Amino acid sequence: MKSIVKELAKMIDHSILHPSLTDDDLQRECEIAKKYDVASVCVKPYAVKQTVELLKGSDVLTGCVIGFPAGNSAIEVKVFETEIACRDGAVEIDMVINIGKALQGDWDYITEEIRAVTETCHKHNAIVKVIFETDFVTRTEDKIRLCEICTEVGADYVKTSTGFGFVKQPDGNYNYTGATLEDIILLRKHSGPNVKVKCSGGVRSLDELLKMKEAGAERSGASATVQMLDEALERFS
Repeated sequence: MKSIVKELAKMIDHSILHPSLTDDDLQRECEIAKKYDVASVCVKPYAVKQTVELLKGSDVLTGCVIGFPAGNSAIEVKVFETEIACRDGAVEIDMVINIGKALQGDWDYITEEIRAVTETCHKHNAIVKVIFETDFVTRTEDKIRLCEICTEVGADYVKTSTGFGFVKQPDGNYNYTGATLEDIILLRKHSGPNVKVKCSGGVRSLDELLKMKEAGAERSGASATVQMLDEALERFS
């Protein structure tokens, strides 16, 4: 496999998060993750133990979402959920912030919850990615403040969105935007040098992945892993 394809594969956190996915789906998607040797799989909390077993013998890491997708759990619950996930074998944690608290500018609360989850992760030698949910947190100044907080408390990644931040559209339907190049550039600019950037939500093609990488993203959430990496293998072979 060409080095550029390996590099792109190791950007991808293969997402296995849809509410309807079964254990059979989990097994199938973990096989895909191993086949393409991605960075990690990102699973729901109950699936961590099973995922660790399914990935045994591979270089693919097990990640887990916390407070997903709406971020509404109390801080203590997010910490407890993180503890359990780490004990079950997760080495990467993607936590959703309390969106309402961010929108009202309660930065003390946001700092406390990000710090609490970050400290719990680091105690277990896991990394933490902090999901801003940019479909709801849309003000530039709020995103900048979140980057500053993540830098201050030592979070490992800032991350755009969940892919489930559905916003009601003018026609009455619900949809989401997910990661944008503008947000990746903004998050990279305003995060400290030790904080990495993850794009997530709506990254479905190789060209989009390459653009995100160029803009400063070091990881990307993806469910379209096969399509993107098959295209990379064809293009760069």
